Amino acid sequence: MNFRKFLLFLAFTTTLFAKNEASTVVQSSQIDSGDTAWILISAPLVLLMTVPGIALFYAGMVRKKNILALMMKNFVVAGIVSVTWVAFGYSIAFTSGNALSGGFDMVFLHDLFVSNEKVSVHENANTIPEALFVFFQMTFAVISAAIITGAFAERMKFSAFCLFIALWSLLVYAPSAHWVWQSTGWLAGHGELDYAGGTVVHINAGIAGLVGALMLGKRVGYKKEAMPPYNLVLTLVGVALLWFGWFGFNAGSAVAGDGRAAMAMLTTQIATAVAALVWLGMELLHRTLPSALGFASGAVCGLVGITPAAGFVGVGGAIAIGVITPVICFYMVTIVKNKLGYDDSLDAFGIHGVGGIVGSVLTAVFCNETISAASGSVSTQLLGIGVAVLYSGLLSFVLLKIIDKILGLRVDISQERVGLDIVCHGQRLG
Repeated sequence: MNFRKFLLFLAFTTTLFAKNEASTVVQSSQIDSGDTAWILISAPLVLLMTVPGIALFYAGMVRKKNILALMMKNFVVAGIVSVTWVAFGYSIAFTSGNALSGGFDMVFLHDLFVSNEKVSVHENANTIPEALFVFFQMTFAVISAAIITGAFAERMKFSAFCLFIALWSLLVYAPSAHWVWQSTGWLAGHGELDYAGGTVVHINAGIAGLVGALMLGKRVGYKKEAMPPYNLVLTLVGVALLWFGWFGFNAGSAVAGDGRAAMAMLTTQIATAVAALVWLGMELLHRTLPSALGFASGAVCGLVGITPAAGFVGVGGAIAIGVITPVICFYMVTIVKNKLGYDDSLDAFGIHGVGGIVGSVLTAVFCNETISAASGSVSTQLLGIGVAVLYSGLLSFVLLKIIDKILGLRVDISQERVGLDIVCHGQRLG
């Protein structure tokens, strides 16, 4: 390539990457400093939910020989999904495109524009820089993928897991986010209500986890050998971080520092507190002793249940969600799972999947139009739930089948007995 051709090539690529700049930038004076400050706080809070929140929450519930491997899976999710989100995920989820998918206008964020004078914004968040909106939504994609790790803990190959998460984040999560949260998405057009991720995050992840658990099969010795959690102190610390970070998750989803964000924060706290106490009450009815794991499980149930509803319901709705969600999840993880015999190791489906389904339905039931000017429809919510179950379930099955043919999904029996810390990472706890 001679110098003249190089200049022509440079001019062409510069034009390509800047083609939409004029339509995507606004004067920085339109950026609201208060809204921006709030999301600058909220986004790292959501990331905190994954690393170290859910990593510790899950790690405390597995056996000692698998703690590092479980935490590694959650930490590596943050790396993998951050890259896939920047490369293609954000463009698929949050560009106009069509009803089924965004376009490729923002692949590798090439049209993201920030200067001293002008800042790009997104139609869903027109008072904060788009760079911040990209990061905020990235943290949602990260936590969604991290939830899945609890369903097939202690038996999946690290290489297979990494490939699955990369593909799932692009082919399942990103399109689902477009359908529900982008104005051109078809479920958004039908009026589905999902304030912060009941369908997009929890149902999608819970169903993917269930499919993975069924395809991998039960852990060696499941229901025949004792598999007590190694350290529930880690789990309680993890749930504390989840609870704290969830305020960024739910209240941050207002994408503004306003009254709706404040209501979402309040309803999140109420539903979580009620749900934790209700779970303890269920234990007293069935087992006589309230447990640390029960309190943690109940709190997460409340957090999951209120997620789709946080910006649509008032205090009464939050209390109802905090009562109903843990009761249904309790029976799912203590009775239904045992009767059906599947090994959802850390109840990713039983709490996140089922809790997301319950919360999504109750969002329509308790939706308060004076808070959000939105009206809920149970039939519309059921449509969104059905779509998430079928789409995430089918795509997860196909992806895992393909990966199984290429890499194999599960470590062998002897490796599983040694533990994934040594087998996958060559390290173990002292």
